Amino acid sequence: MKPDPLSTLFAELGRLRELGKAEQELQRRGYLRVAGVDEAGRGALAGPVVAAAVILPAGCLLVGLDDSKRLDAPSRERLEPAIRSYAIAVGVGVVSAAEIDLRDILRASLAAMRLAILALDPPPDALLLDAVSLPGVRLPQLPIVHGDALCSSVAAASIVAKVARDRILNELGGRFPAYGFEHHKGYGTAEHCHALSIHGPCPEHRLSYHGVVPGAGEPEPLIPSSRSSRAGKLHSTG
Repeated sequence: MKPDPLSTLFAELGRLRELGKAEQELQRRGYLRVAGVDEAGRGALAGPVVAAAVILPAGCLLVGLDDSKRLDAPSRERLEPAIRSYAIAVGVGVVSAAEIDLRDILRASLAAMRLAILALDPPPDALLLDAVSLPGVRLPQLPIVHGDALCSSVAAASIVAKVARDRILNELGGRFPAYGFEHHKGYGTAEHCHALSIHGPCPEHRLSYHGVVPGAGEPEPLIPSSRSSRAGKLHSTG
């Protein structure tokens, strides 16, 4: 039995309305421009970490919008220009592999997020983040565990960040063809690890990461493992 197109459409609209509830609640409290913030590339062995911040207009329903990890590449490529078209503002921040080695991945990821927020024009009134708080950003912040799957603006930011980073890695694949960056986007696949065993690291590798240079440490996680609540309280950090 074929699915009823009208029922499918109403189910999708219901999902999208549920996805926008956090933004609606903050807007009801007077925070009219709510920016969702997320990053991509934290666990890769090579390439930058990329963050995005997105302010969507109230009531914006983008069919198919979801956490970037739940979408295939064609779906992300289809949604990214739609997000940019409908968004009030989009900002992207990039922190290089060399800076990741200098700062560690936690500080580098937070720095990329701050850059993405600073790139927003107009600026946001409040932030929704995927389970982290941003020190040094004087804006009300609401961290939500799995925010990229639960909040429309964070999901949009996850797609923009992922697409931006994938394009960077495609370009690096042309510059360093021995590693196949355009295929695995810098993550530790068998193809990538085999190339590293033959050629050693290139300038875009994170030398502090386990598996890149013998004896290097494990990447530091961005999110502490002791997370018990889905959403934190709205707060400001200074």
